[in-house]
Order: sequence, then structure tokens, then C-alpha cells
Amino acid sequence: MSLLSDLSDVFGDAFASIGLDRSFGEVSVSQRPDLGQFQCNGALPAAKPAGRNPREIAQEVLEAVSGDERIAEMSLAGPGFINVILTDEFLAEALQTVAEDGRLGVPRAAEALAVVVDYGGPNVAKEMHVGHLRPAIIGESIKRILLFEGHRVAGDVHLGDWGTPMGQLIVELSERQPGLPYFDAGFTGPYPADSPVSVGDLQLMYPVASERSKQDRAFAEAARQATVELQDGRPGYRALWSHFRTVSIEAMRDVYDDLGVHFDLWNGESTVHDRIQPMIDRLVEAGLTRLSDGATVIDVADEVDTKEIPPLLLAKSDGAYLYGTSDLATIEERIEDLDARLMVYIVDVRQSLHFEQVFRAARLTGIAGPDVVLEHAGNGTVNGPDGKPFKTRDGNLLRLADLVSMVVERATQRLDENELATGYPQEERHRIAHLVGMSALKFGDLHNHRTSNYIFDVDRFTSFDGKTGPYLLYGAVRIKSILREASERGLKGGRIIAADRDGERNLMLRLARLPEVFARAVEHRAPNQLAEYAFELVADFNRFYEACHILSEPDAARQGSWLTLVGTTLRQLELVLDLLGIEIPERM
Repeated sequence: MSLLSDLSDVFGDAFASIGLDRSFGEVSVSQRPDLGQFQCNGALPAAKPAGRNPREIAQEVLEAVSGDERIAEMSLAGPGFINVILTDEFLAEALQTVAEDGRLGVPRAAEALAVVVDYGGPNVAKEMHVGHLRPAIIGESIKRILLFEGHRVAGDVHLGDWGTPMGQLIVELSERQPGLPYFDAGFTGPYPADSPVSVGDLQLMYPVASERSKQDRAFAEAARQATVELQDGRPGYRALWSHFRTVSIEAMRDVYDDLGVHFDLWNGESTVHDRIQPMIDRLVEAGLTRLSDGATVIDVADEVDTKEIPPLLLAKSDGAYLYGTSDLATIEERIEDLDARLMVYIVDVRQSLHFEQVFRAARLTGIAGPDVVLEHAGNGTVNGPDGKPFKTRDGNLLRLADLVSMVVERATQRLDENELATGYPQEERHRIAHLVGMSALKFGDLHNHRTSNYIFDVDRFTSFDGKTGPYLLYGAVRIKSILREASERGLKGGRIIAADRDGERNLMLRLARLPEVFARAVEHRAPNQLAEYAFELVADFNRFYEACHILSEPDAARQGSWLTLVGTTLRQLELVLDLLGIEIPERM
């Protein structure tokens, strides 16, 4: 059920009835609430091709629609803008339909697709930092949005787990603990079940090995050779690599679990290693590649390009593969093994050229046919007060685990300052503080468009005032409290009746808009549309609550109508916040 779609059909028919394209009948929410609830601005763009005065066109459209019983009032403004106000009776009927619908008026996708959302992207053995925040929470939200639309969605963390850093760590560990069986080429196993290193050990070794590779030519060559042997299947190195991967994933899961981010697949570059050489051989044989200074490349530039698009490098002159190679093989794997028809990559916008190359290569080689959609839904960065990517005082990117702890700690202080969750059991209080902190962190991020950079401000994000996650949670908890008290009094929701005051009417209008907001969030891969809607919904509810004294209303029919509106508001808020990955506590 969509008011805007229905109204657009009505006005589209009216434009068609006077010989103009029905697309001019598109209706939108009014930018001038003092003039109307909705507006149709099609007369102005229709005037030029029709060679007519726009206001005359608008008047004819208005006359064609004038008999519609759903519309209480219409007026013309400016050069042909049509303002529309619905009857309160029709609006009440529309909201009753929303209230009775298990999906709150949001339709399912016409066709359910197999979808992969690629987000996260941390490297094995490397500490997760603030740069991993946006892909994680934006990706989780987009995954949930597509799931709710009705698709079969798999979220893939897509680990960096197979490149030169693995060889560097193997060599570094071989020098620190040369007696381990993994380095004995004659060892026949079995290898130890427990890892010889913790994730903490790996995180200490990683920067040391990386720096040594830059400074020490012999170490760099040894690391390169170890990487080759690992990828060729040397048993000891494979066993050691498996330990690296396992302890790293355990640590990643802890951080992601804290964030409420969950993956269906823990795949990585290693997952497609065995596909890469057969894929390259096939592409070479088909004449789709060429040699460039000994390297194998695919030309992906097009004559209509306005900027340079370099070839995609598949294999270096020494045979080594690159990120683009594994990304191309991953597309093939997802199509063949998962039947994926849509792949959405939540990766920093600064990687846009890389994905342009990979996606073009997938098209040119036939790996991805015309029925497969490949999207790079890029994200901006989390910045510090200086407007640059958030770093600690020593110049390193802030650890993601430390960021989470910082926000939860500040949320706890905010609860104290606002005298909330006082006297609760300590375990419940900790959980509420965590939920408030996560709402602050996620809403602080998601209410920005995903491509935007934003400044991380823990004090602003954790405030219970303004456009923040805690403000939304407090509003949701308040609604729960109203419904709980109504239930204790034996009061129940009734059929929604026509509004008789603005606060009530405006809440109805807001509740009717969810289908369009959700559709925009899907179309643009834009959780910020839902974040903004959640804020506006809570704000409208608060104004409704101030104007309508629900629990003391003497008119039983109106009280029942209001309680249904309250319940529908909570259901929408729970849905939208869940799509954003935000959980609501029972009380606060």
C-alpha cells in the first residue's frame, strides 16, 4: 500500500486524459505543508513539449481529478503546482490497512534474487581499526534491507587472507620459533591442533614483518618465496596459515558481535585460489588477454571513456596474482556456486577505479552476463576533528574495539547524567548501556549518506537530545511504556478513525510514507533514508503524544484508534531500527 503510488496513478490518468504523458502525474510529499499534504508539479515540465501554458494544464488536470472522493481539497500555486489534501476518512482507512499488514505496507520485491553483500574486508592477523567501521555497519544494514525486500541474501566478510603478508608472517615466525614443526619440510604430521601464536602475537608481528620487508631485501625475498610455497600447498605452511586464519577470525567475531554485525560467509581471497589459474588459462586461450612487459592483463578501457581506465592486471611477470585477479575469480565463484544475480560491494569510495576495472573485466570476459548486477556501493571515511581519517595521538588508526569501548563508556555516563536505568540489576544496566552506545555509533554513521565523510563526535552521538541514536531509543522505550500501561489497564487498540487534530493527522501521514522511504533506501543502497525516517517518526510521535492524552482520553473509539496508531508506530520503529542494525531495550 503506497499513498504516493496511488496518487501518482490518479494524476497520471488525469494527464493522460488531456493527451499528455502520464509520467507527468508523479506526486510527492509537499515541500509546503502550509499549502497541502502532497503536490504534483508535472504541469511545468509538461508545458514546453505540449506548447501550452503550465497553469492552464494544471487547471485541466485539477478538473479531471476533482471528482475523486479521496481528495478533500486541491489548489494551484505558482506556474501550475497542484497542492493536494486528503480526506481524514480516507487517510484513516489507509492507515488501518497499514496497521493490518504484516509488512506495514512495504511490498516484497517482484522477483527474489540470490544476492551477495560483500562488506567488512579485514585482513587476517591485522588489527581491525576505525576504517572497518563503515563497511561493517553500512553493509549489515544493506544486507538486512535486501533481506526484508524478499531476496536470498548472503553477507560475506571477504577476508584478506592469502597475499604476501601471510608469507611475511611465516618467515617472521620461523626466525622467532625455528623449532616449530611447520618449518620442517620433512615433517609428516600430524601438526599441532593448537595455534603456536595468539591473535595478539600476530598483531605484534604483522607491522614488524611488514616493515622488515620494506627495509630488508633478503627478508622480502624469503617472504615472497614462502607465499609461493603456501599457495602451492606446502603442508606445514598451510597448517600454520590455517592457525593464523582461525585465531584472527575468533578475534574478529568478538568485535563484530559487539557491533551486531553478522556474516553468513567467512570467505576470503584463499577461497578462490584454485580457480584462478584455470580462469586465466581459459581467458588467455580465448584471446581476451595480452602480455604487457611479461604481465598478463585485460584491456578494459572504452573509447567513450572520459578518464583513463588502466588494464586489469591478472598476473605479474613472475606469475604472482593480484587483488583484481582474486576479485574476478570471486565473481565467477559467486555466480557458479551461489547463483548470485546481484553483488553489492561495500568498500571505500577510493577503491572505485579498482571495481570499475574488475566489473568491466567480468563483463568483457563473459564471467558476468547481462543478468548479473555488479555494484560498488562505496563508503566515505570516519574522520577526526581535523577532518582527516580518525587516528590516535600516536598517528595510528584507532582500534575498532577501542572505539566500541569508548562509545559504550560514554553511553553509560549519559545514562547517569539523565538518571536513566537507575536501580536496575547491574547486568541489565550494562546491556542497556551497550545498546545505547551501539545506537549512538550506528545512527551517528548511518544518518549520513554512505558516500559522505563525517566527523566522529562521541559527545554529540551519545546525547539523548537531537538527531541521535539514544534519542530514538528513548522514544521507542517511551512508546513501549505507553502500550505496557494500556495493557495493564485492559485497554486495547481499535479501528483507526478520522483524525480531528494536526498532531494525529501528521503522525498518520508519516506512517503512510514508509513504503516510499524503503523503496529509496533499496534503490540507492542508502540506509540514511531509513535513519532520517526513524528520526522524523519519533519526532512526529512526540508531538502527537503531547497533543493527544492517550491513556486519559474519555472517548473509547478515539482512544482505541490512538492505541492502534501507537502500536503501529512502535512496529514501524522496530522494523526501521532493526534494518539499521539497532536494537531497542525493553526499558530505560
